[in-house]
Amino acid sequence: MTRNAMLVAAFSGALLMGCSPVQELFSKAAPAAAPYAVSPSTASWTKPPPGYLTTGMNLDGATIVGPPPEPKSTRGRADRKIFNQTRKLAGGPAWDKAIADADLSGAHGFKSFSCAAGVNIGPEATPVLANMLLRMTDDAATLYQPAKAVFQRKRPPVGNKKPICVPREKWIETDGSYPSGHGLIGWSWALVISEVAPEHASAVLARGREFGDSRIVCGVHFQSDIEAGRYLGSAMVSRLHQDPAFLSDLEKAKAEVAASKAAGPPTGCPAA
Repeated sequence: MTRNAMLVAAFSGALLMGCSPVQELFSKAAPAAAPYAVSPSTASWTKPPPGYLTTGMNLDGATIVGPPPEPKSTRGRADRKIFNQTRKLAGGPAWDKAIADADLSGAHGFKSFSCAAGVNIGPEATPVLANMLLRMTDDAATLYQPAKAVFQRKRPPVGNKKPICVPREKWIETDGSYPSGHGLIGWSWALVISEVAPEHASAVLARGREFGDSRIVCGVHFQSDIEAGRYLGSAMVSRLHQDPAFLSDLEKAKAEVAASKAAGPPTGCPAA
């Protein structure tokens, strides 16, 4: 088993053994208050640059993750229960973080990962790394979208009017829930950033976990969707490490991060 696969397997195993971080959040939350904020429309998102793996992944996402839980199974019922309980988080701090994490265009993600890594990450400070992460977002779609098409799992807000942190656009009804693209992207970003800023790997990987968990808080994914996305994130990063262009950029990104670190830590980060 690769290092990346071990990381995601250990995390998912921990969720099955006990209370997940998301469950800890809603166990302390007050009932949702209205009105509550939602993220901007997905029409405002910036399309990522073309990915690295233009000739295909040679990976079958549906085979890697297997089918989602049946709705009436123990795991399926737990997924639905978590969705219902996390609606209490609407309007709170975790909700606000979920709104920021919804946008895959880069700005909010760069800031939050900068704080976790203790170094400024973004188009100005680390242009190669920033472009790498956005290219990986494009690569991710070539892995999770075919799997979504196979399983066609309905998202948790379909058929109800409970609060979610994004506008109720058409994709809520048409885009499959399993596996989660955000779960894949957040975890894959964390794996790469932890490689270029290894002294802060634990905090960076925790941020990658939270990035996916935000979609549970947001109400647009089940917990098992997020976990499946993380498995695919590990698979994708493993595959990228066989790509010469990615490896070349990775070495440049390491040098960028070292220079950014020397220029000083990021500002405006939440207190530890």
